[in-house]
Amino acid sequence: MGVANWSLEQGAPQAGRTAVVTGANTGVGLEVARGLATLGATVVLACRNTEAAAAARHDILRSAPAAHIDVVQLDVSDLASVRACADELRAGYPVIDILVNNAGVMHQTRQLTVDGFEGDFGTNFLGPFALTGLLLDRVLASDVGRIIAVSSKTHRSGRIAFDDLTLEGSFTAGAAYTQSKLAQLMACYELQRRLESVGSPTISLAAHPGGTRTSILREQSGAVRWVFNRRARYLTGWFTQGPAAGALPMLRAATDPAAVGGQFYGPGGRFEQIGPPVLVRAAGRAQDVDAQQRLWKVAEELTGVTYVLTREPS
Repeated sequence: MGVANWSLEQGAPQAGRTAVVTGANTGVGLEVARGLATLGATVVLACRNTEAAAAARHDILRSAPAAHIDVVQLDVSDLASVRACADELRAGYPVIDILVNNAGVMHQTRQLTVDGFEGDFGTNFLGPFALTGLLLDRVLASDVGRIIAVSSKTHRSGRIAFDDLTLEGSFTAGAAYTQSKLAQLMACYELQRRLESVGSPTISLAAHPGGTRTSILREQSGAVRWVFNRRARYLTGWFTQGPAAGALPMLRAATDPAAVGGQFYGPGGRFEQIGPPVLVRAAGRAQDVDAQQRLWKVAEELTGVTYVLTREPS
């Protein structure tokens, strides 16, 4: 299981390395970006709202004044925006050492993206899938590249509705969200297998933030919304944590020298809701190779993005 009480100070120094963090203007994404900047990385905040991202940049610089922080516009729910962002990143960064696919949503009503995908599936899975594929050669150019999928412990109740991916006939907020988070994890494992097949030193990992107090947690169900009531806040420490703590599983996946491809990190405390980051287990269906490969083909078809991997010279 590795270090049981891992903290950011145990992450490898990141000076000279470049990290891209999506959805980095607030919450967990902001704290992941702050942590990477603290360790010395050049960090690119890839966000839909560039004004909010600029404010996040100034916030990070207050705590890490020597950091190098850039901002690019990215709406992961829109494949045109994903391609434009990838073009901008490719033009500015010949090497991307860390890609953290953090941006995500949880819609309470059935919505379609501009490309016609179910909102959660398109935003949480297909957009990051496309972005990763479009930037893959930049990550492969790193000596030790890492691609981090930010999933959720709720993936365990997810199902991939291959026959109805837009959930036209079976939408619930929970079904949409858990499907998207299961898909992220399945693709993470499939990508790792593909990287291994060509002998690449780049690795694919996953992490989840547990019960972190973010907008996503507020949307997950009426049963958890009460934790944001000020009168109940004193109880929330039992099963929720702040964004800085919630960011640690992603930061461990991104910077722990002992991390290896295919690992999944989450909080090690109560019900994987809180606590320092440790290795956690994925649901059995997330590890179904046939389903992973089927999902991968679907994602390539829907996004028009094919991953190009070549075997390393011996």
